[in-house]
Amino acid sequence: MKVEPTLYGDRKVYSVAAFNRGVAQWLTRLPTLWVEGEVTELRRQDAWQTVFFTLKDPESGASLAAAMPRGQFDALRLDLQNGERVHVYGRPELWEQKGELRLRALSIERFGLGAHLAALERLKAALAAEGLFAESRKRPLPRLPRRIGLVTGSDAAAKRDVLTAIQARFPPARVLVAETYVQGPRAAPALVDTLRRICAEPEIDVVVVARGGGSFEDLLPFSDERLVRAVAECPVPVVTAVGHEQDTPLCDLAADLRASTPTAAGRLVVPDLEELMAGLARARDGLGRGTRRTLERHSARLTHAAERLRRAPVLLVERRRAALAQAGGRLRALSPRSTLERGYAIVRRDGELVRSAGTVSPGEAIAVEVADGSFGARVE
Repeated sequence: MKVEPTLYGDRKVYSVAAFNRGVAQWLTRLPTLWVEGEVTELRRQDAWQTVFFTLKDPESGASLAAAMPRGQFDALRLDLQNGERVHVYGRPELWEQKGELRLRALSIERFGLGAHLAALERLKAALAAEGLFAESRKRPLPRLPRRIGLVTGSDAAAKRDVLTAIQARFPPARVLVAETYVQGPRAAPALVDTLRRICAEPEIDVVVVARGGGSFEDLLPFSDERLVRAVAECPVPVVTAVGHEQDTPLCDLAADLRASTPTAAGRLVVPDLEELMAGLARARDGLGRGTRRTLERHSARLTHAAERLRRAPVLLVERRRAALAQAGGRLRALSPRSTLERGYAIVRRDGELVRSAGTVSPGEAIAVEVADGSFGARVE
């Protein structure tokens, strides 16, 4: 479609839409070409039809917006990450609505790791070899922190998300907020200094380092070696919530716990007050039931002991009576009288027991004792 101006006397005036459309049509005459740069600000969503990213010149810092249909991008199966150096084949185009120049990508080839990413990989390997990222040195978070430190920027969103999550989950929590630079060349030393100062505050039991999302370059201070070492050396547990979930700066690896978002970080450092109160109620009920059961057991034991004490004298008398009866029975069994009752007799001569027939003579008088009495007799 030909772009026509509006005539104002001898002056030709183009509308913004006409101007943009004319430039866009002229750009279609340019050939397709290869462009080299580092991938930054890569944005891909399943709901979007287009994948957006920025190509950056690592030498001059110049940048160029680029876009590619999501189907073509996914078909390449490159799994690109921010910081990688690529060659992009495409043609320039103008987005008429915004008047923005961008590269319409037709193909992408991985050229190699970008300078920043390569440096980060070397630093990551060196720090890992020192053991700064080892799971064995990770510390558990305190159950009920006395005071929580929050290191963040002036970014209202990240700070608000952390504080809102903490307040909603555990209203009595005490939070000390320390704002500092979180982007640019001054960010890394400022973050290190702020982290050390907030850890020196009284009663700080855990520290949250939070920053909202940003480009690959924006998050570079959180991969600075000075900050990574400061996080590893922090005297209290550190929770990091930097960027979006797919971002993983090196301080995340050194932290005791990484949260996917600032909101998640706020939820991690404090318990849920409702759950805590419910648990305390359950514990109180359990203690009450346990106390009642203990009292019931002791009461039963006391009742049993009292019953035994009450019955003990009776049982003792019965046992003694039985023992006496047994002894009496034995005595009766051994008594001569019992022998006489069985039909035996005791024979005496002159008061002496006659144990043998040869000890008496015929005509001698003897005395015979039987069970029910005695009588005299004469030997024949």
